[in-house]
Amino acid sequence: MSKSGTIIIVDDNKGVLTAVQILLKNYFSKVVTLSSPVTLTTAIREETPEVVLLDMNFTSGINTGNEGLFWLHEIKKVRRELPVVLFTAYADIDLAIRGIKEGASDFIVKPWNNQKLVETLQAAASSAQQGRKTGNKKEPVNTPALYWGESKSMQQLRTLIEKVASTDANILITGENGTGKEMLAREIHRLSSRNTRQLLSVDMGAISESLFESELFGHERGAFTDAYESRPGKFEAANGGSLFMDEIGNLPLALQAKLLTVLQNRNITRIGSNKVIPVDIRLISATNKDIPEMIKEGLFREDLFYRINTIHLEIPPLRERGDDLLLFIDAFLHRFASKYQRPEMRMHEQTIEKLRSYHWPGNIRELQHTIEKAVILCESNVIRPKDILVKQTWKPQTVQAVPNLEEVERQAIETAILQNNGNLTAAAEQLGISRQTLYNKLKRFKP
Repeated sequence: MSKSGTIIIVDDNKGVLTAVQILLKNYFSKVVTLSSPVTLTTAIREETPEVVLLDMNFTSGINTGNEGLFWLHEIKKVRRELPVVLFTAYADIDLAIRGIKEGASDFIVKPWNNQKLVETLQAAASSAQQGRKTGNKKEPVNTPALYWGESKSMQQLRTLIEKVASTDANILITGENGTGKEMLAREIHRLSSRNTRQLLSVDMGAISESLFESELFGHERGAFTDAYESRPGKFEAANGGSLFMDEIGNLPLALQAKLLTVLQNRNITRIGSNKVIPVDIRLISATNKDIPEMIKEGLFREDLFYRINTIHLEIPPLRERGDDLLLFIDAFLHRFASKYQRPEMRMHEQTIEKLRSYHWPGNIRELQHTIEKAVILCESNVIRPKDILVKQTWKPQTVQAVPNLEEVERQAIETAILQNNGNLTAAAEQLGISRQTLYNKLKRFKP
């Protein structure tokens, strides 16, 4: 097993340092541990690490994370491109997002999962290595990030993706509009061995029959009117990389046969040419349609479906992802507050209720646009229910009508713990939250 380069771990807990060092020595060629960040910048200059794992709190009794953010900035002064993964015992999504906004690559919450810790650090180190190979070319800063959240369904999906991403198996992603199918495709490409080449996207539903072959297979100069110069198609341009075919369920039946032929033969011929050009692509498709039902209705070729559907990934709708909604709300609130240069903004409690009661038919995309509009329209630093423009009728419940939300949550947690005989892991699973989230809630409920 090939090892990544050097990693520097900074944590004032010597027990943590020892445990992480033992774990990572099998995955990194050199593991440097520091119990204090005082010598960190010197160590970075001397050791030239691939990644830094940085604790966020060093002074006893202070858990704000400001120390970690300070040293994050110091690291970036020395080596701006150096990936930094934040290490904290406090699952504060606000702090994590702030750290990532200010240059961190990712974050890990204590107590940590060994596999997740290794994978996160290796991914960060790999991105640094690829950055050097490609002249530090990066994705545009406005490229949306994939938010995994903590729901069981998304964690299961993440595990599956980590298994299949390294293969060349064709993948079909299904899910409602706005669930993040294209972002998932980009994540698969990022984790694949093809990540040094580009991922090309094409909206299959937007291609007319007259332009289908030209768009996908290319054409030679003079092949048709307005063909003033030769141009490669999407397949040829994506050679060696990945091709993402969005809305493949909208592809007219007449064009499906042409696509099937190319996928079977793995070669294309430009319009106006007799030259056969081999293509090597990893195909990722996406749709919000029920393709098996379309097959029954004669609207989609069954053989094409089997060709694109080696691995099927279903993204659950936002309404089925539990407390992930709160993570998205915080993430989008911070993003747009920063974008529009608004002071520190927060959600009113009744606003949170309104957001949670809505069914979000447009999923993450709709939530993102809703939060952005709220940030723009809000006249103070507190977003109130009136600032949330959704069509669903909503009225805040009075204290007399329903129990206090915090009390309801407390009762649900106590019941789950009792039913699971004090097993917090099982109780968290029953509640649909992570074990760390359960710990945080129990801590909050303590008198």
